[in-house]
Amino acid sequence: MAETPPPTASSEAMDTRADAPALRVLQGIFGLLAAAFSIAVLALGRDLIVPLVLAVLLAFVLAPVVVVLQRLRVPQVLGVVAAVLLAAAAILGLGVVMGRQAGSLAADLPAYQQTMAAKLQSLRLGELMEEADSALRNLRQMMGDGIARRAAPGAAEMPPPATTAPSTDGATPLDVIRSLAGPVLAPLATAGIVILFAIFVLIYREDLRDRLIRLAGSSDLHRTTVALDDAARRLSRFFLAQVALNSLMGLTIGLALWMIGLPGPALWGILAGLMRFVPFIGTFIALVPPLLLAVAVDPGWSMALWVLLLFLVAEPLMAQVLEPAVYGHSTGLSPVSVILAATAWTFLWGPIGLLLATPLTVCLVVLGRHVPSLGFLDVMLGDRPPLQAHESFYQRALQRDARELARQAQRQLRERGSLAGYYDAVGLPALALADQDWSREVLSPERMEDVRGEVAALVGSLGKAPPPGPVQLVCAAGRGPLDDLAASMAVQALGAEGLRATILPAEAAPPEEASGAWLCCLSVLEAGNSADGIRYLIRRLQRQMPQARIVVGLWQAEAASPLLAELRADATGETIVTSLGELVALSRARPVAGI
Repeated sequence: MAETPPPTASSEAMDTRADAPALRVLQGIFGLLAAAFSIAVLALGRDLIVPLVLAVLLAFVLAPVVVVLQRLRVPQVLGVVAAVLLAAAAILGLGVVMGRQAGSLAADLPAYQQTMAAKLQSLRLGELMEEADSALRNLRQMMGDGIARRAAPGAAEMPPPATTAPSTDGATPLDVIRSLAGPVLAPLATAGIVILFAIFVLIYREDLRDRLIRLAGSSDLHRTTVALDDAARRLSRFFLAQVALNSLMGLTIGLALWMIGLPGPALWGILAGLMRFVPFIGTFIALVPPLLLAVAVDPGWSMALWVLLLFLVAEPLMAQVLEPAVYGHSTGLSPVSVILAATAWTFLWGPIGLLLATPLTVCLVVLGRHVPSLGFLDVMLGDRPPLQAHESFYQRALQRDARELARQAQRQLRERGSLAGYYDAVGLPALALADQDWSREVLSPERMEDVRGEVAALVGSLGKAPPPGPVQLVCAAGRGPLDDLAASMAVQALGAEGLRATILPAEAAPPEEASGAWLCCLSVLEAGNSADGIRYLIRRLQRQMPQARIVVGLWQAEAASPLLAELRADATGETIVTSLGELVALSRARPVAGI
């Protein structure tokens, strides 16, 4: 019997490639299972996880305070305990104030209801409400009659079940104590867990940081340590600033409502401060109760208008002036991710999840930016553009979205400040991407024509009349499919700097107007050219333009590029530039009259 030959390296590689799709499918399945398991744990473990999350966020808020106390030579444990207890006392005090204010308002509600009824009657809304109620009663009666007529004939009418109050006979004293103490002890237990865990997080924060470093990547301790320390510092400052600004908002609203004369101003001020943690709609939620109360309290409408004006002025002032001045223009979250996060956390944890949605999502985005394995969180939730500018340029060109290409170009030109800077940062890298896809045969000829047409139209729209005078520079296109567009960008960039240049198509003879040019740049992209082909074009240009200095523009070539290294090792030693900025600087360094 013939022996089976041993597997070779090529057969093992083929088996590995064959198993790759199955491995990707398994990884996807495991990822979905892990996500489902995490969601289930967050939902089912709400009673335990929420206090821990609150404690961690409280620790982030109090960390700068603890650092200041340590600088004042206060012992670490004493400073941590003092900071946490003071924060807990402040939160408890706010709760007591809200409870008292709410109780006072509840006692005055009958009088407010009479004022509201009088206003509705004056607006003739009372009659409309009575008519709507009468119509609903008639509809219910008609539906009841129809159901009775459809009932089986001869069916015995069952009398309505008698409602009996639950009996407390037979309840033991322990049951009574449990029923009374349960609603009180549960919040106290939660508060105790939050305080205790916050104290331990602040005391052992360096040990927790080291453990997170080990999980994130201990192979590069310096980078991971610096990244996590920076992330923790930024989060602490952001959360502390957010608490301070929201407290300022609540204090301002409370004092203004007190001056207006609205009952319970402290309650509505605290509510306004808390609701500012809810993105987008928090302030509007906080506006509704005091606005309705103002309508009910004041026989006229002036108080309601003042309350509405107060919120409409305070929120834009806080969001557009104070917040950008304190911690920047953005939380680092995209608007869509804020809405999705608020919906998800509210679904998992209810109202407390709505309040914690933005802080929790900010923590996830910061982890995604500093921990490579969690980078997908930054892509999904962060406000950074998902595509870089040149990638977006290439994608818009593939989609033939000329309007968005032009809009992006105008925005980037304002940021870059010059046409050469825009082409170096966006235009040429986008052409390099297309050239690489064409070399790898993943870009069809039809799509290549689409890209060429859109880029040519954009370059033409950005072009200006060349400066007067003789042609000083020539940009010769290589043989690559996009080299002529790169040469057009170079001509425009030179013209924008006051240097008159003209383009020389591939394999074409120099025009008569270029006879006095003292510099010729061979414009090529790396993927579509070879060292031998570039040397041939250099020799050809040297024969055609002996009076000109030949420069090779190998656009977007990296420092470790093999093609760049091979050209630099050539004995002819032509100058090689890799950006339009270098070409502009080289062109300005030579006299216009020639070499």
